[in-house]
Amino acid sequence: MAPISRLIYSNLRKNNRLTAARKTGKAVPLQKRSINILLIYEGSPLLSHFLPGNPGGIEQSIFEMARYTAGSEVLTLSNTPGAVSVNGIPVKAERRWLSMASCCMGPSLVSDLYKKQADIVHLHFPWPFGDLSYLLGGRRRPLIVTYHSDIVRQRALGAVYGPLMRLFLNRADRIVATSPDYLASSPVLREFVDKVEVIPLGISESSYPQPAAKSVETLRERFDDGFMLFVGALRYYKGLEFLVRSAPGLPFPILIAGKGPEEKRLRALANSLGAENVHFLGHVDDEEKMALLHLCRAVVFPSHLRSEAFGVTLLEGMMAGKPLISCDIGTGTSFVNLDGETGHVIPPADVSALRAAMLDLSGNREKAADWGSAARARYEATFTGRKMAEAYGHLYRRVLTERADKQAVA
Repeated sequence: MAPISRLIYSNLRKNNRLTAARKTGKAVPLQKRSINILLIYEGSPLLSHFLPGNPGGIEQSIFEMARYTAGSEVLTLSNTPGAVSVNGIPVKAERRWLSMASCCMGPSLVSDLYKKQADIVHLHFPWPFGDLSYLLGGRRRPLIVTYHSDIVRQRALGAVYGPLMRLFLNRADRIVATSPDYLASSPVLREFVDKVEVIPLGISESSYPQPAAKSVETLRERFDDGFMLFVGALRYYKGLEFLVRSAPGLPFPILIAGKGPEEKRLRALANSLGAENVHFLGHVDDEEKMALLHLCRAVVFPSHLRSEAFGVTLLEGMMAGKPLISCDIGTGTSFVNLDGETGHVIPPADVSALRAAMLDLSGNREKAADWGSAARARYEATFTGRKMAEAYGHLYRRVLTERADKQAVA
């Protein structure tokens, strides 16, 4: 094992021992703990995107963290400022004033953060304005940072932003990576390995509706039950160009559910290739999504760039007991999907490999069912929302205890 890998995994074992050492007696249910957590993330243009039926991957994970931890509150920015309650969780959005290089800004966030009463500030990274907001308005309160991704596309911004980012991450009590794969492959996380812990993202089955029988039958009549399914935003790093290019001549439908900036280009590509088996479904709500997951043969997640740090869609596929097809890009996707056990992990941007993986699962119903069962078992063992929330709950208490110990010594 390389020296950096030994350091990383040695540190993970150390943190696991610390976690075990601080657990005494019967665990107190998270709902009864009186810790006030302020969760901060960049947000989407519309506050409604946080509501059930609309959330993206990060919103979904934040909601799961908050729903099991009493005293949680969410603070974000939005073009539609206001306040809503999601199953009893307060969500407040200050006004988004402008956005530069995919970084939204709103000065009201700083004053709101300063005024909020919170035992711990939990910020979701990357968001340069969020870093600045904590440094200006965080009042040196305990800070936990969930590190979702390196800055991949805006390299010029990364060069300018580097000093601020390091100042911010140095202030953090803990940095949480969402997978050991991302920790091992991120040059930024390796700089701060002594304060990094790994807590995988998780989702709760109870947060999803059961698909209506009528919806399932309508889909079955239209597509049968052997189709391949992609669900997610149609963005540049999702590898959907390669999925479309793999489609011509395949004996099954490929369904692409979601909207995004790449949709027009992908539709044009499908038309030019004569890929009539590719169907663009547009936005689907959670009930429609669960019907699609119920019927599909496999979930295809062809993201080919490191901008895809984890992939909540993969967890949804596992929860539904479906095999997965994903790419090995050195991030959490290959941590979630185990090659040859829960699905195929293929080289990125490889049309031939993607085509072969889909043909394999299409032509072997028994293998698809076995891998789907293994995927469901892995979801239950590692990726439930409760497991994620409990891990964060223990981390919150450890950080507060360590802060109290330091103050007592001082």
